[in-house]
Amino acid sequence: MRRKRDVIFATAVSLIGGAIALPAHAEDTPPPVKIGVLTDMSGMYRDIMGPGSVLAAKMAVEDFGGKVLGRPIEVVSGDHQAKPDVGAAIARNWFDNGGADVIVDVAQSAVALAVQELARARNKIVIHGVTGSPAITQQACAPTAFSWSLNAYAISAPLPKPLIERGLDTFFFLSADYSFGKAMEDAAAGAIKAAGGKVLGSVRFPQNNPDFSSFLLQAVSSKAKVIWLISAAEDTTNALKQAKEFGIAEGGQLIVVPLTYITNVHALGIANVQGLTFATPFYWDRTAETRAWSERFFKQHQAMPTMDQAAVYSGTLHYLKAVAAANSLDGLKVADEIRKLPVNDMYVQNGAVRADGWLMHPFYMASIKAPGGVKKPWDYYTIEKVIPASEAAQPLSESQCPLVAQSQ
Repeated sequence: MRRKRDVIFATAVSLIGGAIALPAHAEDTPPPVKIGVLTDMSGMYRDIMGPGSVLAAKMAVEDFGGKVLGRPIEVVSGDHQAKPDVGAAIARNWFDNGGADVIVDVAQSAVALAVQELARARNKIVIHGVTGSPAITQQACAPTAFSWSLNAYAISAPLPKPLIERGLDTFFFLSADYSFGKAMEDAAAGAIKAAGGKVLGSVRFPQNNPDFSSFLLQAVSSKAKVIWLISAAEDTTNALKQAKEFGIAEGGQLIVVPLTYITNVHALGIANVQGLTFATPFYWDRTAETRAWSERFFKQHQAMPTMDQAAVYSGTLHYLKAVAAANSLDGLKVADEIRKLPVNDMYVQNGAVRADGWLMHPFYMASIKAPGGVKKPWDYYTIEKVIPASEAAQPLSESQCPLVAQSQ
């Protein structure tokens, strides 16, 4: 009996000791490096970012190896619903309570500006995908904020000159009635004037607009050679469907949609948008590298990646490289490495990040193929011209970013 009691006692001590040791072991386990994908998961931008952006960030983590600084990497996501107050609340909670070290995507301009101010105050990193407002890298620029894909200037200013050289020298604007629409119209109008073209008129429409008939009729009656549609997501889809019904392209007017997403084209069908002209920083079928990555993406998402989703992958991957180079998660130290390191991945080769946070990379003037030119699924774009990074980026000499003056 005594031997039996001794065994029971020893076993109990062993179990208690193990239980006591568990918390100490947990304390020794480093917390994960958290990447927050703040995006529109349920609204009008869902298909161009949303779950696809979350997947892109996870693919970047996988390609990096899943760990950095000896710590696991975790991707969390939040739905900002395209509302600044909602987006800011999520970002604040992630930064202050959730242990997030970086926020990526964001996209919608008002949300992006709100999140950028939170990141600035906390020396946290934010990497924007598609964000229309040039203020992100101009007046509102921050040491820890970066713009990875496009803004209003990059997709508006380079397009008019080649069109005017083709004799398409008169323009009419249909612009979304918010800051993004105004910024894009201003950038395009300046470029049109500089290239010798003429703006014959413009009209503004509200966001989430179901009926474009009156606006399109004004554009047609202007007899402008180019109808310049400044819109995004479902507004683009609705406007182009109705333009097809009016037979605008058949009537000889070219429709330009600077902010064109491959998901919009797929939803509409290329027969409805053939000839559409635009600028883009990314096309899935442009190179062997973009194809290989996009096919991986497609297997999990059942749609080819948009430029925003590709930018989220690239920005996330570059952030992790910068963390490793800085050997730190300190926002200012990581931001320094983000600017120092060249950006090399399937999205951009030998890209450079400027003092204002803008990623220098080329854009591509593209048009939608005729149905007979399509050789495989999602084979929609013809790349007509490479727009060098120096032409796509607003010159630093015109910059209103305080960081630019400090760096000179």
